[in-house]
Amino acid sequence: MKSSVQISRGIESLFGTRDENIRVIEGGLNVKTRLLNDSLEIEGDEAGVARAENILSDYVSLVREGHVFNNGDLNSFLRVVTADAETSLRSLVESGKQRSFGKKVIAPKTMMQRRYVDAIERQDLVFGIGPAGTGKTYLAVAMAVSALMAKRVSRIILTRPAVEAGERLGFLPGTLQEKVDPYLRPLYDALYDMLEAEKIEKLLERNTIEVAPIAFMRGRTLNDSFIIMDEAQNCTPEQMKMILTRQGFNSKMVVTGDPTQIDLPGGLRSGLAEVVDVLRGIEGISFVQFDERDVVRHSLVQKIVKAYERYNELIGTGRQLSLKLTEQAGEAQPSAGLAPGLAPAVEPGSENA
Repeated sequence: MKSSVQISRGIESLFGTRDENIRVIEGGLNVKTRLLNDSLEIEGDEAGVARAENILSDYVSLVREGHVFNNGDLNSFLRVVTADAETSLRSLVESGKQRSFGKKVIAPKTMMQRRYVDAIERQDLVFGIGPAGTGKTYLAVAMAVSALMAKRVSRIILTRPAVEAGERLGFLPGTLQEKVDPYLRPLYDALYDMLEAEKIEKLLERNTIEVAPIAFMRGRTLNDSFIIMDEAQNCTPEQMKMILTRQGFNSKMVVTGDPTQIDLPGGLRSGLAEVVDVLRGIEGISFVQFDERDVVRHSLVQKIVKAYERYNELIGTGRQLSLKLTEQAGEAQPSAGLAPGLAPAVEPGSENA
């Protein structure tokens, strides 16, 4: 089946860099396109062509009405609408209302980002869980800046564990603040994207914005604050409980983390993995689960995240099977040097001694 859609304006942003936007439509709907004089011809099965026609018609009318798609936005929208037949490009663009965050104007780019922002507006405690590049931290910082500028809170607290790939703070040169700053740099980056550098320096000097490792939170009560706990997958269960119980009156807290990037030493359970089981279903708490479809960085990042998910599923299954077989083999063989029915001697100082 063939069809064509008249396109008089916005052809450059429709195609995108190296035709990446058109490739999303073609790959997502299994159609082929061909640019004619002032129209785009679509060829494929009836359902795919009809869907592509609706998406392109929405695009044409939005551009005609004066909507401008910023760099990368259209690609993110197209990935959503080609994957979800119930969502139209127009509804996605119009419902994802733009918000002003200091010097930035931002609109959620995926359905899950919209749910995340809505949850932060409605609830006092929100968990954003998912892979890198889904905007978990960036949107949380944006919402914190918005709350501070609107005077809904009097300060912002940004914190994360100082645990990164086995490195230790003591080996870094400088003062304590200079030691921890590299671990908190992503939070600073998001702040500087929202506000002018001079304004941030003043807010940091007055402690209106505080950026500190999680160890600095112990014993405090954080009233009238917007608290962001980043990289929560690297919290121990004890640290997670500690930071969650810091929340005071008129405060919001957003906890973000990626369970696939845990840097805790071997044997330590992630507090993020545990808290999902502990707090699930409690009124006033929202859990927002992102996946690779919500990645809003380079299109390759989405493919990398998906590839790692498939790899970990395969390796995880193999490892579990290997451990299970090893355990069964161990149960079938009595300890060397012991007569049947005799238990091994307990070492002095052991837990069973």
